[in-house]
Amino acid sequence: AQQSVTVANPVSGASPDLLPHFQLEPEDVYIVKNKAVSLACRATPATQIYFKCNGEWVHQGDHVTEHSTDRGTGLPVMEVRIEVTRQQVEKIFGLEEYWCQCVAWSSSGTTKSQKAFVRIAYLRKNFEQEPTAREVSIEQGIVLPCRPPEGIPPAEVEWLRNEELVDPALDANVYVTPEHSLVLRQARLADTANYTCVAKNIVARRRSASAAITVYVDGAWSEWSKWSVCGAECTHWRSRECSEPAPRNGGRDCHGPELDTRNCTSELCSHAAPGAEDVALYVGLVAVAVCLVLLLLVGVLVYCRKKGGLDADVADSSILTAGFQPVSIKPSKADNPSLLTIQPDLSTATMTYQGSLCPRQDGPAKLQLPNGHLLSPLGAGRHTLHHSSPAAEGADFVARLSTQSYFRSLPRGTTNMAYGTFNFLGGRLMIPNTGISLLIPPDAIPRGKIYEVYLTLHKQEEVRLPLAGCQTLLSPIVSCGPPGVLLTRPAILAMGHCVEASAENWSIRLKKQSCEGTWEDVLQLGTEPCTELYYCQLEAQACYIFTEQLGRFALVGESLSMAASKRLKLVLFAPAACPSLEYNIRVYCLSDTQDVLKEVIQLEKQLGGQLIGAPRVLHFKDSYHNLRLSIHDMPSSLWKSKLLASYQEIPFYHIWSGLQPFLHCTFTLERLSPSTCELACKIWVWQVEGDGQSFTVNFNISKDTRFSDWLVPDSEVGAPALVGPSAFKIPFLIRQKIISSLDPPGTRGADWRTLAQKLNLDSHLSFFASKPSPTAMILNLWEARHFPNGNLSQLAAAVAEVGKQDGALFAVSEAEC
Repeated sequence: AQQSVTVANPVSGASPDLLPHFQLEPEDVYIVKNKAVSLACRATPATQIYFKCNGEWVHQGDHVTEHSTDRGTGLPVMEVRIEVTRQQVEKIFGLEEYWCQCVAWSSSGTTKSQKAFVRIAYLRKNFEQEPTAREVSIEQGIVLPCRPPEGIPPAEVEWLRNEELVDPALDANVYVTPEHSLVLRQARLADTANYTCVAKNIVARRRSASAAITVYVDGAWSEWSKWSVCGAECTHWRSRECSEPAPRNGGRDCHGPELDTRNCTSELCSHAAPGAEDVALYVGLVAVAVCLVLLLLVGVLVYCRKKGGLDADVADSSILTAGFQPVSIKPSKADNPSLLTIQPDLSTATMTYQGSLCPRQDGPAKLQLPNGHLLSPLGAGRHTLHHSSPAAEGADFVARLSTQSYFRSLPRGTTNMAYGTFNFLGGRLMIPNTGISLLIPPDAIPRGKIYEVYLTLHKQEEVRLPLAGCQTLLSPIVSCGPPGVLLTRPAILAMGHCVEASAENWSIRLKKQSCEGTWEDVLQLGTEPCTELYYCQLEAQACYIFTEQLGRFALVGESLSMAASKRLKLVLFAPAACPSLEYNIRVYCLSDTQDVLKEVIQLEKQLGGQLIGAPRVLHFKDSYHNLRLSIHDMPSSLWKSKLLASYQEIPFYHIWSGLQPFLHCTFTLERLSPSTCELACKIWVWQVEGDGQSFTVNFNISKDTRFSDWLVPDSEVGAPALVGPSAFKIPFLIRQKIISSLDPPGTRGADWRTLAQKLNLDSHLSFFASKPSPTAMILNLWEARHFPNGNLSQLAAAVAEVGKQDGALFAVSEAEC
């Protein structure tokens, strides 16, 4: 508490007419964590001593005073102490630092001490530059750079070699530069080790990533040995070894021959003819080889006869089992036309699409559609969809669906969760007003199976997602499950993100939590996927994740340059009712995703808040600069601000990590009269050397509700769980006809590739081609992107455009669409 201090008149005659002299002046101190610090000063002769901090007198009751007498001079000595807390320092924002100084009085006047600065000590987590692994040749110089994290006070740096301290005083081959780089003048084999840069100050101790230094030695030949004695084959030899030095730690081997031979009789030596025992050996080897070839031929003939007999007489046993099992029957031979030929179920069979495959010859070349609407339910008549199961099995299937009890029941009633029971017809789960949904395509669940599927949005304080370096959370953390269930087609998880994506500024990864609880990178966007289990379509404000394995997912980005930016949603709230003179304006700085805005709106409803301005978007860059907020142009005759500094500030890392969802600053205003209801001011929010936004606030605090509609977001159409055909815009039978027509390669390119181009999805052709039905993947993505407000006419027009390239494909007019 700071207020004016009344300075009493000095007591006359208390001391000689001398100005106060400071024996102890306050010194610069650092606040560690939340511990208060003490400042002290001592002066003689002095009748009064008070502290002044940032131009304001410290409250008289906050001083601790001690009186004594100087033994040498007999003059009175006064010593004063105060405590400064972290909260006091944090209230002072801006370029001016928090400082205090003593002012001492005597009968002759006043004396001021030096200023003592009080700073909050910290040490950031990320090194500005870390050492990197290297391989160097022996006796080569090595420089390992290290730029420690930013901190107050500045960090001291030391180096570890295999976890042992490197002391340049004990090793003349090593020294540390003023820029904290470790220099090895001449690399030795003993210098092969892991090197770690350690930065520390009074707050914390940080370790860089270890850099493995390998000192290698290239091999060199020894001298040639003497020539050997001339042998029976009229040659002699000499040798050498790669041992002076031998290659070490991955160094290059010696180049050239290890053995050198020469004729030692000037080629006049006679050679003996091969003996009879050698001829017998060769004959025996040839005979064994002939016998093995004959046995192999006999085995092949026997196998071919057995296989041929099975083709003509044996049918796959799956014909007898029927049900929902896929059928796999070999085609009948041409010489036996009486056998039944059964085609496999292409919607469930496992295959990989190959563009070079020819159209099937056993069916119609192209699908002929009626003249009705391409994506309508095929006229006004009733249609029944028949499956490959017996008719009697339908009732049994419905009974199983209604009495299913082998799934563990899920938690119910939460606003951040959706759940439903699904079969092979598929469906959709949605968490309202969050932009999060899960599309389960038809035949993704095996026929005969029933899954109870859930979709959950996690609060960030519930799930620990470790981030390293410049990584930042770009999306909500979402779970879909149960994990481990079998899916034969990829489901599509849709959720929002807040990244301004560009390949040169970002490295974006899809993370999935394993069963052990660790987070793993399963996909790096923009690169060739290492597995076909996951794929991601990243759009301006949402991403669509194809996954064949359900689990917990999050989108994490790592900035590659200071131009990388995230979108922040800036939202202003204030009390809907103001019975007191104080009035608080809360400025939220949120990740620009629907789920975070929904949470803040729910929070403000509980607090009785109202929106006082349309939300704005700010692009926040990875420039290590903080976010500043200030209030201006407020009528001083009606209102005053209780802010002590010119602006407030949110630290960069609090925003960049994305792990603190509801960051906000509060501007506390005070009405000078209870009758004042009109508030007019400007609020500025900006990043230093970056983007900024300004809000013009002009409203009546007691009755203005022009922004109240923002507090009730438009509810998403439909229930949180949609099962079967109601979950899809495209009718099931029309969908199947489009798939069967566009999956086979067209004669003039009229196939799924052209449809992908019409829908601006041609950058994903390689992913679509890797799936059994590329057209189904395209239609599934269209469903995920455009539900529930998708324009079927536009999709019909795109399909009709494909049909125009092949007259036998579709005959759909613009009017019919």
